Amino acid sequence: MEADSSTTITTVTGSSDRSPDPTGNGGAGRSGRTGRTGRRGAPVPPRPGRSPALSTGISRAAARIGAFAVCQAAVIAGFGLLITGPAREFWPMTAEDAAVEALEDARTAALDTASTIASALGDTSTVVGLTLLACLALVLIPRLPQWREAVFLAVGVSLQSVIFVLITASVDRTRPDVERMDDSPPTSSYTSGHTGAATALYAGLAVLVLSRVRAPWRKPLAALLLLLPLLVGLARLYRGMHHPTDVAGGLANGALSLLVVGRAVLPGHSWVGRLPADAMDIAVAAAEERPAPAQKRLTVIVNPTVTDEATQEQLRLVLAQHGYRDTPFVATTAEDTGGGQTAEALRTGTELIAVCGGDGTVRAVADALAGTGVPLVLVPSGTGNLLARHLHLPLGPAEALAAGLTGEPRALDLGRIEGDGFPAVHFTAMAGAGLDATMLEETSDRAKSVLGWPAYVLAGAKGLRTPRMRLTVRLDGGPELRRTARMVLLANIGTVQAGAAPVPAAKPDDGLLDLAVFDPRGAGGWLRAAGVLLRAKRRATGGPDTRRTDTDGGRTPAPPRSAPGDGGPVEFHTFRRAELTFARPQPREIDGDPVGPGLRLTAEVRPGALTVMLPARER
Repeated sequence: MEADSSTTITTVTGSSDRSPDPTGNGGAGRSGRTGRTGRRGAPVPPRPGRSPALSTGISRAAARIGAFAVCQAAVIAGFGLLITGPAREFWPMTAEDAAVEALEDARTAALDTASTIASALGDTSTVVGLTLLACLALVLIPRLPQWREAVFLAVGVSLQSVIFVLITASVDRTRPDVERMDDSPPTSSYTSGHTGAATALYAGLAVLVLSRVRAPWRKPLAALLLLLPLLVGLARLYRGMHHPTDVAGGLANGALSLLVVGRAVLPGHSWVGRLPADAMDIAVAAAEERPAPAQKRLTVIVNPTVTDEATQEQLRLVLAQHGYRDTPFVATTAEDTGGGQTAEALRTGTELIAVCGGDGTVRAVADALAGTGVPLVLVPSGTGNLLARHLHLPLGPAEALAAGLTGEPRALDLGRIEGDGFPAVHFTAMAGAGLDATMLEETSDRAKSVLGWPAYVLAGAKGLRTPRMRLTVRLDGGPELRRTARMVLLANIGTVQAGAAPVPAAKPDDGLLDLAVFDPRGAGGWLRAAGVLLRAKRRATGGPDTRRTDTDGGRTPAPPRSAPGDGGPVEFHTFRRAELTFARPQPREIDGDPVGPGLRLTAEVRPGALTVMLPARER
């Protein structure tokens, strides 16, 4: 659950702006029951998708972090005053000097070098730099930005630093009376700032590795990360910079900082994300305040491999807030990725389907809904989420569901595709052959879980070594076009992740499909292809419509945007029906799912075959 991509669930129970509800329905007090008032005192209904049970809770979490941080600083500082005051004449404090002197006597050139390296792992510049890089990676690399994890790491490191400054100002302790191998900063020996910073950084990374990575090497990596703060602390003792209790105080400061911040922001067990006992009552009360729309029988098709229980609980609260109680959640399986569940829901009279999963799940559900007129609510939870991105829908599951429930139906096209080796199916985004299919086949589930969509880019780089294909293309019964290509795309939409637009003019509601033939040669050819795509994207977003309209008002394919046989790196066509025949079996994919190599692809458009619920602004 990410802070920017899902609505976090909390409650305002016990806060100053909520009064008890004698009805026993959970009560929303002034926050939920009475609502806001406008300039003239008229009530303003709550915004769709929001309620006291579906609020961010940031201020509450920040207040708790602050309160616990004060207690943490007081406890560690109190321990420091104890060991420098009443307890300084008792063991083990009386043995600390002897321990540091023994380490001084054990110094060797090799240990000096090792301690220099270990101590550098806790330097301010090292910790700040690694924290910044880790936070940038958490935000930019994963399949969905991991804002909560980035905040956990950044705030954890910062909090221990603030508490370290408070403690050193409160506890005045001289450094050990031995030869010190580093310059002595003008701060108290208690606590060890290097050790505290290293604990917050490396132990924080270990927590993220254990919670986010599913690879078998995650435990050894986490153990190594947890070992680093101990090595830093030992190096500080060896170099004569601290007493053992100073290092212990640093370890405690870093660990407690992570514990406090983790409880506040990490998903699943956090103060911010914890479900209140009366959350469902609060959501229902919020729904009762607004005029109830006509309710339809709704079924949620959910892919459990990409949608955890916490996210599903959020979705249930959003449904309850909009008046949908006891909505069935039907899980997909490896054998049935959504089509069978959707067909069964239609047989039982479902009038609205919400699909929570990735592109493959959306494709399977859309295939079963094609031509039925039953609306679909998109709840993106996968790696690509191509259709949701193209439609500019929220990428957070809770926000996307709320937007769909309050949206309006819009008819979109589907592509119907068949080939040797697989039956005819529908696709919502893109299908293709060549490099893109190779890229999808070569990307492991482990790489996708760790890196997100950039894993496809790495796999695509390997596919550049494969030979180009030879194929013939027949569009709408016209003459055959003979081509060589690295890949071909049959597109219902034009954009993919990171704003890239491999088929810029493709639109899901124009009654046409688009064909893109990529045949760049060498690095210069790929640069030329990028230039063609950028220019085509500008034309598609701001230029005139390049497609012709025939005399009876229907749409007809525009002529090729690159002249046949001109050797251009990218060639575009539009069509209603396309037949592609390959000289050799080629890898193929449909909406991101490989379907095996083959010699043929036949695709045709089904105008308006899928109805999707979209916010009014998207119309």
